[in-house]
Amino acid sequence: MKPQSKIKFVNKEKSLFFPTLRKRVDAYFEDNNLSRTGNSTMVLKSIVLLTIYIVPFILLLTLQPTFSISLGLWFLMGLGVAGIGMSVMHDANHGAYSKNKTVNSLMGYTLNLVGGSADNWKLQHNILHHTYTNVVDMDEDIQDRLVLRFSPHTNVKFYHRLQWLYAFGFYGLLTLYWVLAKDFVQYFLFKRTGVNANSKAENQKFLLKLVSLKVVYFFIMLVAPTLLFGIPFVQVLLGFLLMHFVAGIILTVVFQLAHTVEGTSHPRPNEHGTIENDWAIHQLETTVNFSRRSKLLSWYVGGLNFQIEHHLFPRVCHVHYPALSEIVRTTAEEFGIPYMENKTFVQAVRSHIATLHRFGRLPSLNEAIA
Repeated sequence: MKPQSKIKFVNKEKSLFFPTLRKRVDAYFEDNNLSRTGNSTMVLKSIVLLTIYIVPFILLLTLQPTFSISLGLWFLMGLGVAGIGMSVMHDANHGAYSKNKTVNSLMGYTLNLVGGSADNWKLQHNILHHTYTNVVDMDEDIQDRLVLRFSPHTNVKFYHRLQWLYAFGFYGLLTLYWVLAKDFVQYFLFKRTGVNANSKAENQKFLLKLVSLKVVYFFIMLVAPTLLFGIPFVQVLLGFLLMHFVAGIILTVVFQLAHTVEGTSHPRPNEHGTIENDWAIHQLETTVNFSRRSKLLSWYVGGLNFQIEHHLFPRVCHVHYPALSEIVRTTAEEFGIPYMENKTFVQAVRSHIATLHRFGRLPSLNEAIA
């Protein structure tokens, strides 16, 4: 990963697209007397998703049902983990959940409740992914993972030819890797690259907080059920793994459907560290919406099917994205900028599989030069 300050966007053609769009979006909120942050719908959704995560765990401990029923409860918890990640902590850590910073901070730490680190996530997602979308070595969301290749600019291996078949199995490992190791890997990586600009003393507190968080999380989820409630450890472990497998697949697929699909670009900076494009136009060229008309899916995934709107206006709560999408689409068409979308979830998944298939066969940049 390169130091973030070395890559810049240059609006070479002096496009007025984003200034125009921003005025129209501002007018939408002013004319309708609406707040850019969440509303009662957001609060109700948070209660529902936190309930789906917390109540099944309480039932597991107190009722101690049969193994098959307990697996069903762990499965529900997996749905809750993914829902909290997409619909609650995501908006909060962008400062879009509420006008109140304390509320945003509190709801942002729901990520800690499911085993992650809100502080690390803000650095990885808000700074790197949102600024350098689909830019290799900068955007961690398209970083190659073990046997998976998400960029045409990285080295292709022989096994990548089959990644379109095995990818979804590895997606199920995402949140498990996250709670076990990813936060520590990112901590040291962000320190080394300068993304984390804290002082030495601040980082010592950061690391202590991170270790403490993990100890408490694993004690509650894995140790306490056996030690305090007498539930067989193997049963707890299998349920825990199922929960993370469900959450991992959902979260990874939803995020990949926005950027690792057909039609998106993967630009690279020139020798001066410059990407000659307007930042906002770059977002439209690297992002694809999906299932904009599905109210149920939009509710559950927290508007992440409106990734274009989210990338352009990350501090606007996702409950407003359906309305904003029409403003963005018509403005983009007016300026001759592509507004890409897959009409259905199935269409988006097929597009993702096709991209995985293509990236598994494309020569890497190094091979092409050689």
